[in-house]
Amino acid sequence: MTLLSKSDQEAVTAAISDVERETDAELVTVLTAQADNYSYIPLLWAGILALLVPGIVNYFGSWLGADMLMLVQWGTFVLLSLLFRMPGINTRLIPRQVRYWRASNLARRQFLEQNLHHTKGATGMLIFVSEAERYVEILVDQGIADVLDNSVWEGIVADFTAKVRQGQTRQGFVDCITACGKLLKEHIPATHERNELPNHLVILA
Repeated sequence: MTLLSKSDQEAVTAAISDVERETDAELVTVLTAQADNYSYIPLLWAGILALLVPGIVNYFGSWLGADMLMLVQWGTFVLLSLLFRMPGINTRLIPRQVRYWRASNLARRQFLEQNLHHTKGATGMLIFVSEAERYVEILVDQGIADVLDNSVWEGIVADFTAKVRQGQTRQGFVDCITACGKLLKEHIPATHERNELPNHLVILA
């Protein structure tokens, strides 16, 4: 999993600039590799499995003493804790609801941190993507929500999410921005030239 290259980021910036010439809306795009490190998840699973090991070993045979069982339990916990930290395994251990909740929470924090709630006319829009969670969300301020129902973004988000799953994050961003631009141009057309917020893609470390 890799974040977008410089040329990819420039393509996103260009798409935003094109859209903002025809609408009063202010678009900000944010991309993160992962919404959370979920450090407690590997420890939780390792702890649960390590607690089960002594009972399983005793069930199939009682040749190990208490001291040895304790060492086996500790060893199991340490090994599984390290194994479950591997990205490919870690992601599969995290329930979808937890992954989506973390990503959604980060999206809302970014809406505030990028000052999208302070635009003139309350016309800020955030397009947020978290690659590890395969999560895409569009958040808009009241000025946009008043004229466009949230349901209009569902198809755009679904298409973008599919592209993220396929590793086509750049194309997903460009297509999403273009599709949003068509709706914004119609319902919130440009009345004057302005650029309150930066157009570049914000990449979270």
